[in-house]
Amino acid sequence: MAVEFNTVGDMLVVAVSGEIDHHETKSLREEIDEEIMNVIPKKVIFELSRTAFMDSSGLGLILGRYNKALSIGAEFEIVNPGEKIMRIISMAGVDKLIKIKGVEK
Repeated sequence: MAVEFNTVGDMLVVAVSGEIDHHETKSLREEIDEEIMNVIPKKVIFELSRTAFMDSSGLGLILGRYNKALSIGAEFEIVNPGEKIMRIISMAGVDKLIKIKGVEK
């Protein structure tokens, strides 16, 4: 599992690769929150094209970063989730709360 950050204008792109499971979420959460608070972006984009697996703790990670973004007045968007990741997001109803773009079919 790895996370990369890219700041584009007033947007922070958070690209997560590998697997997001309960073993990884604590360190991911801390790293992402630190970057959000350092950058204070107007929009946080969670890029998931290279995320191979995600369990319920991954949903918690996403929802927590969504709330963190809202707390600083930033928008939050998920982009490029693969089919398996999108299925988990949809089953949990997260797609009704968070804007999602680039869904693979």
